[in-house]
Amino acid sequence: MRRFVWCLALCAMPLIVLAEPAAFDVRFDAPEEVRPFLERHLDLQQYRAVADLSDSELSRLALLAQTQATDLLATLGYFAPEVSVEVTPQQDSKTVREVIVKVVPGAQTRVRGVHISFAGAIATDSRARDQMQLIEGSWTMPAGSAFSQSQWDSAKLQVVKRMTSERFPAGRIASAQADVDPDTQSADLTLAIDSGPMYRIGDLHVQGVNRYGEDLVVRLARLKPGAEYVQSDLVEAQQRLTDSGYFDSAQLTLDQASDPEHAVINAVVKESSMQKLVFGVGASTDTGARVSVEHTDNQVPGIGWRMVNKLTVDRDTSSFSSDWTSKPDDTKWRWEVSALLDTQTVGDTDVTGQRYRAGRFVLDRELDQSYYLQLDRADTHSRDTDISVSNEALSVNYAFARRQFDSMPFPSGGWAIGGEFAVGSTLGPLPEPFGRVLMRWQDFLPLGDATQNTFDRQLAGRLSLRAEAGTVVVNDPSAIPFTQLFLAGGDNSVRGYRYQQIGVAENGQITAEPGRYLATGTVEWQRPIVLNGVISQWESDVFVDGGAVANEPSALDLKIGIGAGVRYKSPIGPLQLDLAYGIALQQFLLHFTVGFVF
Repeated sequence: MRRFVWCLALCAMPLIVLAEPAAFDVRFDAPEEVRPFLERHLDLQQYRAVADLSDSELSRLALLAQTQATDLLATLGYFAPEVSVEVTPQQDSKTVREVIVKVVPGAQTRVRGVHISFAGAIATDSRARDQMQLIEGSWTMPAGSAFSQSQWDSAKLQVVKRMTSERFPAGRIASAQADVDPDTQSADLTLAIDSGPMYRIGDLHVQGVNRYGEDLVVRLARLKPGAEYVQSDLVEAQQRLTDSGYFDSAQLTLDQASDPEHAVINAVVKESSMQKLVFGVGASTDTGARVSVEHTDNQVPGIGWRMVNKLTVDRDTSSFSSDWTSKPDDTKWRWEVSALLDTQTVGDTDVTGQRYRAGRFVLDRELDQSYYLQLDRADTHSRDTDISVSNEALSVNYAFARRQFDSMPFPSGGWAIGGEFAVGSTLGPLPEPFGRVLMRWQDFLPLGDATQNTFDRQLAGRLSLRAEAGTVVVNDPSAIPFTQLFLAGGDNSVRGYRYQQIGVAENGQITAEPGRYLATGTVEWQRPIVLNGVISQWESDVFVDGGAVANEPSALDLKIGIGAGVRYKSPIGPLQLDLAYGIALQQFLLHFTVGFVF
């Protein structure tokens, strides 16, 4: 009990200290463009709680504050300010002394001229001319702009980043001078940049491998010997290594002490466990609560392939999948053999599906491709009619996804297009040849004017445009497996409608019957949310979705959903929460999605 009492006493002490009256108050008589900066950085503020300051000590602090305020204003580009600090006398024991800081900053210094010179390999290499022009053209303190110490430091830092990000990682600023003329409130800026030698990629030195071998690191990194050094290539190589599942971490660095013509890249990796068991829980507005268990064997004995088995159970679906993939070869391609068994409820139909696939695939920064042989089987049972149907199909498939986004996973510009193509035949007494095509497209269009400043340009937001279209060409649609036909609706399709709720319409009413033709589209305005004058990690969005499924193109009857929501740029990708109104059903639905995938 005694210890508890002491704890209460100690915890209360800071409250007692905070309750003491300030020794003096500080009031700033200064323009808005400098006052917050002085309030934040002037040391005088720290002495307000010192209760036993004498008048002489406070006068000395006021004199120091005048000097410091003058120095602080100089960092903002005000080199000829008028600063005075007055101390009002204490009238009696009840009144608090006041220190008044008066500031007339005068005219802010402007940049009069900028001279940037280059030395080293960049000055003699004709191929580096574009890089020099980029450094000069993107200089953030051109003639006429306001001068401040923070902007000057930031501009120099940007020069170094642009220099060292490509070809010249040893680049540096040899000298930098800001010649300020207080009489004319102008500054002449001079920079001498030494690029050093140009570096080319050489050997990859790997550390930390034991189970999977150095050749796997080399194949996943995909750094081409002899290529010019580009920092982003190393970052992307690191990402490929960690995304592969074979490595928990990877760090690639350039050895600047090595021969620039054959520069050594050091790769330090931490291998993932050979065996991994992961239990997961989650939820989505499409499928409700979800539980899963996943087992990974990164190196199956005898063949060295990776095996991933996963069991997932959610509100309407239970599935088991088994994926076997080889390590990438010298051309980046991998072999894949997979099986998927699932049961799902779609409307009043219970569907049991099987899918077996064998083929090859490659995953790259801009282009993913795969080709494979696929066997599908679907057993459907209608609870309304008590009719059961079984269909099988064998097909040859090709799929691709081409991406040209400015950044991932939060793109603000760029486009992507993807497609799936299949040619095959149904299996059974009367085989039916068929073809299947599914195309997807996504585009982000920034709305800001290029002439605007960065804040206003970002504040304008962007348009996100999305479209999807598919068709199955076959004489007898009833012979096609249920899983090869199309349905629409849900978080990533048409919001305002439940997952796979939009099927072939009957008498103008929505059904969950899949169809041979699919068309969906989205127009969404995404705009950042400003908090306290700063663009935050939150965004707002308003959207219109539309989609239709039919067995004939003329029968496509578009169902519209409208709504609004918010997005958050989280470490795991975009978190989006939308409230949508399905016009055809006259109902509101909440939609929640995580991540961005194309």
